[in-house]
Amino acid sequence: MRAARLIKMVLLLQSRPSMTAAELARELEVSERTVTRDAQALSEAGVPVYADRGRAGGYRLIGGYRTRLTGLHRGEAEALFLSGVPGALREMGLEDAASAARLKVSAALLPSLRDASRTAAQRFHLDAPNWFKDPKTPGLLPAVADAVWDDRRVTVRYRREDSEVDRDLEPYGLVLKAGVWYLCARVVGRESFRVYRIDRFTAVDAGDGRFERDEEFDLPAFWDERAEQFARSILRAEVVVRLSADGVRRLPYAVDPQSAREALSDADEPGDDGWLTLTLPVESDDVAHTQLSILGPEVEVLAPASLRARFTDDARRLAGLYGTQRRTGHGVGPGALRGPLYGT
Repeated sequence: MRAARLIKMVLLLQSRPSMTAAELARELEVSERTVTRDAQALSEAGVPVYADRGRAGGYRLIGGYRTRLTGLHRGEAEALFLSGVPGALREMGLEDAASAARLKVSAALLPSLRDASRTAAQRFHLDAPNWFKDPKTPGLLPAVADAVWDDRRVTVRYRREDSEVDRDLEPYGLVLKAGVWYLCARVVGRESFRVYRIDRFTAVDAGDGRFERDEEFDLPAFWDERAEQFARSILRAEVVVRLSADGVRRLPYAVDPQSAREALSDADEPGDDGWLTLTLPVESDDVAHTQLSILGPEVEVLAPASLRARFTDDARRLAGLYGTQRRTGHGVGPGALRGPLYGT
């Protein structure tokens, strides 16, 4: 443990002109007293660590010292390719490996390039979850990620509706989609691949048994295919609608974009009034009601009759809310909006 810390300290000092004891303590997650002892140990071992005294002092390497301990091991090299997604690294338990890899790369760079990691981090950041959602990291994700990296079989217990099932899996890859983690895996003894939500795992047991990966398996291609299949599988109903020109423009932002584009391409030319009639695949009447309501008066539902009736009722209620005749005390003129939310 201490040897790894000493190496990290040398790499930190090699990648920067100098560092204070407080900075080193923060990076190494130790006390400043431990930093002092480690610096003394390095000096006794022949590493030219020099301590500058005073308020602006710190530690630095002298004499152009360069360590040769910059070779990446496999875990660090793999983590380095994920360093643009720090949140995902933390959740998979790979943050330390990525930090070590970045340090080694930084130490091997020319002095003029050593700020590359910082400048890159200030110019690109990935925030995967959707807005207004509080993503929760599955507690079993690190165990699953470790098995994925090591090609080890796992036995999992998976929650499915009101029951739980046990599966022996060959974990091929992880996917982070809109803040949700998925495992792409193959059941031991079967040829086909399946997708599992990590947050539905209630137990994960990774043994010592390994599996031989199918080299033809392409994780991005597999995920794209499954995602498209899933999106289409839930579109089990259809609605017939009329759209204004503005409704046509906004439709792909209200419903599944691919389904919207296909429905628009299959539709006939707009009528004399400029409105376009089309048949749109949807998940259900309830979902269609929620999605199409976003379009407001730019859409008219023609079928099914039950959905049209819901929009008719919505229109009647809106007319009552926004009609010109309002009951006393419900006006929205000056002074009407009072209270703690508006300031009084």
